[in-house]
Amino acid sequence: MEFKDYYATLGVEPTAGEAEIKTAYRRLARKYHPDVSKEKDAEEKFKAVNEAYEVLRDPQKRAAYDQLRAGGYRPGDEIRPPPGGFYRGGGQPDFDFEEIFAGGGAGGGFSDFFESLFGRAAGARPGRGGAPGAARGDTRAKLAVPLKAVYEGSSVRITVNGKTLDVRIPKGIRPRQVIRLARQGRNGGDLLLEVEYAADPQFEVDGRNILYTLPVAPWEAALGATLNVPTLGGPVEVKIPPDSEAGRKLRLRGRGLPATGDLPAGDQIIELEILAPKAHTAAQRKAYAALRDAFGEDWRRS
Repeated sequence: MEFKDYYATLGVEPTAGEAEIKTAYRRLARKYHPDVSKEKDAEEKFKAVNEAYEVLRDPQKRAAYDQLRAGGYRPGDEIRPPPGGFYRGGGQPDFDFEEIFAGGGAGGGFSDFFESLFGRAAGARPGRGGAPGAARGDTRAKLAVPLKAVYEGSSVRITVNGKTLDVRIPKGIRPRQVIRLARQGRNGGDLLLEVEYAADPQFEVDGRNILYTLPVAPWEAALGATLNVPTLGGPVEVKIPPDSEAGRKLRLRGRGLPATGDLPAGDQIIELEILAPKAHTAAQRKAYAALRDAFGEDWRRS
């Protein structure tokens, strides 16, 4: 089994902070997303980026990984996990990272290296108390659910204890809520799935709101434009007001996570990110020169 350098995968230094890691992930996830990318091996690269982010975004997972990385391993080095996997017994801390990832989205297809470090995605461990309604013999696991399934209330397919199960996700379900599957745990017990939201390459979650960063060209920000913007319910047209600045926020009401219980539906918040396209041709460089001449060197003062 080969060691993986998750920092190199995201193109960040081991000292990178949470914001830098998130920015790198979003950039690479957009680049390699199989639905839009024409890059060679885009799907495999997309999976690698998601796996790296899954580890580095979580303080406990990152600490466990850094502990292993401190042993001097480099990409491609062969490592042999001890019996039971890393961080299981032998005086090592038990990080309890057994999780099940629903098919599709950012959570699927983790490598043998990941599973050896944090536990097999297909295995759920017996609960250890603190679970709502957990009875002796029940099996507990965390279920990372794609945001689209939360939005639609659709079913997701998981593999656990060697069985493939279709799990219905209640529309708008909240993190930490538990889905009980009767007699699907070990030894005839129930399987209790504690829901968490899987990392998404496009969206972030803030309560019931969905956050999305929209790249716009300088002329679109200056002159205004109508652009297609992805939402969990499909693309919608959004008008960019003239003279918009970087960081401006637009709101799509009711386009966040759906209402559930006593919680109303959230909104989608769009934050504008102004990006200057690279000039690849003589005509494009000439256009940039014309902009420079039109605005002059004192444009910052205005």
